[in-house]
Amino acid sequence: MYEFKEEYKTGIDFIDEQHKVLFEIAEKTYTLLKNEFTIDKYDKIVALIKELQDYTVFHFTAEEEYMKSIGYKRMFTQKVEHDAFIKRINDVNFSKIDENQEEYIISILQLLNDWLTGHIFSNDKLIGK
Repeated sequence: MYEFKEEYKTGIDFIDEQHKVLFEIAEKTYTLLKNEFTIDKYDKIVALIKELQDYTVFHFTAEEEYMKSIGYKRMFTQKVEHDAFIKRINDVNFSKIDENQEEYIISILQLLNDWLTGHIFSNDKLIGK
């Protein structure tokens, strides 16, 4: 369901490669949601959230360093959005995941979907122009 397509490319190879990983995390999350054979998904949800936390910090740092190196004028706006995304991921209450695992998976997917279709498509594509 989540596939990195041509329309998401920024024209900056390393950013595009890193965005592909975000799409892969979204696909893993979607697959977990649809997995009817795993009843207790808590550990897998926690692992996905931790992967997302780690990868977004890595990706945003690399992207911001690149924007700084080229004197990108919208860097501050990008950094604010990056920081807000990281805060949202870091604010996950792990003790509440067990109350409704499916709801948490859907909320992760919603966040990723908004980010992948919103931020990357609308904002990151401007970096390469």
